[in-house]
Amino acid sequence: MRQRVLVVDDEESTRLLLARMLSQSLGAEVQLAGTCEQALRFASTSVYDAILLDLLMPGIGGFGVLQAIRQSPPNATTPVIVVTQVAEKATLARCLAAGANAVHLKPVDRTKLLAIVREQLAARASPKTT
Repeated sequence: MRQRVLVVDDEESTRLLLARMLSQSLGAEVQLAGTCEQALRFASTSVYDAILLDLLMPGIGGFGVLQAIRQSPPNATTPVIVVTQVAEKATLARCLAAGANAVHLKPVDRTKLLAIVREQLAARASPKTT
């Protein structure tokens, strides 16, 4: 079964780049959201295997989207990978504290980002051990 990934970024070129990379390299089914509102609508009605999320977006922004996703089903436990150009350590720490599973800095490094996505998908697929 194909992995379903939601890509959230207000820059169309970035959305298309990430979609092409995920579909070609991972065979993923990719859904694109260009606004925070669209992302929240998709995340409230569809289940994803991973979500790639930009921070700097108009509206409630990436942090608002992340918090909303973490607070309600069906994607409360879905791996969220923040893909951002914001490199300040405090912001990166805030991402992880808010529930992001990983952070990747733009410009996108294809090899590194794909490794992060694969790692998150594998962690989600493997049964939890106690």
